[in-house]
Amino acid sequence: MRSGYSFRPRLLDSLRDYDARRFATDLTAGITVGVLALPLAMAFAIASGLPPEAGIFTAVVAGLIISALGGSRVQIGGPTGAFIVIVYAIVLEHGVANLLVCTLMAGVMLLAMGLLGLGSWIRFIPVSVVSGFTKGIAVLILLSQVKEFLGLSIEQLPSEFFARLAALWNALPSANAQSIALGAACVLLIALWPRRWKALPSPVVALVVGTLAAWLLALDVETIGTRFGGIPTGLPAFSWPEISWSGLGPLVAPAFTIALLGAIESLLSATVADSMIDDRHDPNQELVAQGLANIAAPLFGGFCATGAIARTSTNVRMGGRSPIAGIVHALTLLAILMVAAPVARHVPLTVLSAILLVVAWNMAEWGELRELRRYRFNYQAVLLVTFVLTVVFDLTVAVEVGLVLAGIFFITRVSGLTVVREVASQDAPRVRSYEVFGSLFFGAANKLEPLLALAEPADPCRVVVLDLGKLINIDTTGLETLATLQRRLARAGKHLLVAGANEQPLSLFDRAGFADTLGRDNLCTSLASARERAATLR
Repeated sequence: MRSGYSFRPRLLDSLRDYDARRFATDLTAGITVGVLALPLAMAFAIASGLPPEAGIFTAVVAGLIISALGGSRVQIGGPTGAFIVIVYAIVLEHGVANLLVCTLMAGVMLLAMGLLGLGSWIRFIPVSVVSGFTKGIAVLILLSQVKEFLGLSIEQLPSEFFARLAALWNALPSANAQSIALGAACVLLIALWPRRWKALPSPVVALVVGTLAAWLLALDVETIGTRFGGIPTGLPAFSWPEISWSGLGPLVAPAFTIALLGAIESLLSATVADSMIDDRHDPNQELVAQGLANIAAPLFGGFCATGAIARTSTNVRMGGRSPIAGIVHALTLLAILMVAAPVARHVPLTVLSAILLVVAWNMAEWGELRELRRYRFNYQAVLLVTFVLTVVFDLTVAVEVGLVLAGIFFITRVSGLTVVREVASQDAPRVRSYEVFGSLFFGAANKLEPLLALAEPADPCRVVVLDLGKLINIDTTGLETLATLQRRLARAGKHLLVAGANEQPLSLFDRAGFADTLGRDNLCTSLASARERAATLR
């Protein structure tokens, strides 16, 4: 993995020795994923408060760019369930036009992250935080689909959690039995179909069967046609959204949320894909592609996109091994849009909600909760707090608090592993020797404070030896505590010797001038040489 950035899409590497056999498998995988992406793209868009074609436009434009310019050989990009809650809230508060501006801004942020080589930094987000907000988003997606699944008469769902619960509860008497029956049948079909037949994705089967059932039985359920009037044929013309510079301020926070989630989701998806094909993606190139995709998608009627774990995994399982499969996936969607768009008006919304319910359920990986008891309290607390805050407040607050909480627990843990222990010496009490284990940083620098008592004139100790051979690192706070100990000892006519310091502490000693203050003769290579030096000082 490179720490900086240099433009090198994985497509260029994949085309070396590319042959007809590899193209055949990529073609099959791309077509399969393209067909699978159709119902998902429409469902994600509708759940986000947008027309269904917005999801298809996003999958075509963003999917093409992410595959052609990305840092993963098998990544499939497009709209994902993770964005539903965020996008829905932005649409309600700021409108669709400003959602497009938010997506553009997020694209610029992602592009900047990649160009600055920050791709590897995303990996610093703890698994507990990622797992917590993923489960929270899954709950919010499940909640967002109750209206369509039950066929409730609600003009517009609130974005706030408790207000949404109240609105759904008050609308329960308007539930449509036919909508519930059709949705439940589709959920069962999606869950049971892969047990016997895996060649054709179960969401596609549910889409076709559910649409045919609603049409043949003349079910009284809401469809894409009754809600949106159908979807257009082909991509819309290039259109630059109206941007009011004075109105960009309120959009920075939601744009950053989109960028943060897009970065995490795409690199997580690429990492999962790496484990499946024994490869290593370029995180910075991936972020550049994600940025360009999120800049381009809203210019053609789409919205935010990222790497899609389920579609990427399907691509790998179907034999896709190069970005050509992802490009074929985008072109397949475009072909379907141009040929079969008129048929989409008959798709029942409860069928799409059934697909999303299964996606959200699988996305959460609820089995992890049963395993929580095996982990320490720190992991449990970070995951559960992030989960609750994601559900009740929003993703940004959840990630911020989760990171702070994880940081506090990490500091506490590392501090507890730092030990200052006295080493037996024949010269005691005039020479006192100590070993320092761990990390002498701001959270553990106080471990040296008991040694300050040795600087008291009444204490018989004349030389203090610190063996730093097992010290991993020291920061400026630890150095300041060390300097305070040296200064007080010197004031009392006593001496501090440092033994066996590794490269990082020595580098900081030189840069901060502590090596000269201490005296080069008092920087010893080992505990034995420090004791020899101490014998000349006492």
